[in-house]
Amino acid sequence: MYPRINQLVGLLHERGMSTFLVTNAQFPEAIIALRPVTQLYVSVDAATPAALKAVDRPLFADYWERFTASLRALRDKAQRTVYRLTLVQGANMAESDLDAYARLVALGEPDFIEIKGVTYCGTGSGAGGITMQSVPYHADVVAYARALAAAIAARPGGGDYGLACEHAHSCCTLLARRDRFWRQGQWWTHIDYEGFNRLALSGAPFCSTDYCLPTPDWALAGSAEAGFDPAQTRFKKERNHPGKAE
Repeated sequence: MYPRINQLVGLLHERGMSTFLVTNAQFPEAIIALRPVTQLYVSVDAATPAALKAVDRPLFADYWERFTASLRALRDKAQRTVYRLTLVQGANMAESDLDAYARLVALGEPDFIEIKGVTYCGTGSGAGGITMQSVPYHADVVAYARALAAAIAARPGGGDYGLACEHAHSCCTLLARRDRFWRQGQWWTHIDYEGFNRLALSGAPFCSTDYCLPTPDWALAGSAEAGFDPAQTRFKKERNHPGKAE
């Protein structure tokens, strides 16, 4: 919606800053006109028109046409593109939705599909009916990611996506395209930020595989660290709930 987004992106890159842009896929013309960003996310919150209307409560009557046109626009973007699926238990993660999600993947052919569980932020007028029961377990998210990769591969001409990464604390997984990010027996899903900035400022054409780095072992799906960087320290808050036994 912001008419000077390309100018803002340019100013950020001139200062050596990365740009992660997330859109709800309602303005396809803006996606088409967007200059290269470090990573472009499109929120894919549901697999069907009815479900998307219920989950996102869109403002436009032609929301589904805008949504699918935005996904198609991603196919022509050379830089890192991501579908972000936020799973809501009982709303958008039925097994019957898998083929519909796979069809949406075919529209945009994204580099990555980030699949995460919804975060419960409390009850209120803006909560959209989300409760703690809406939040899936991390194991459920991992299982759904694997099932989605299989559904995509099962479609005629479907892409080959593999479960590359997970972050258990964020209840998040990452599917990546094997044809672009599986090299010499390992995943290359991390970002070379300095490399991206050099490319973005050069003015020359470039693509997502020109600024990727090998994935650290601790970030790989199935690793013992489950996405936790061992060089960092994890702090756990001691919760003192009312009525808790001393």
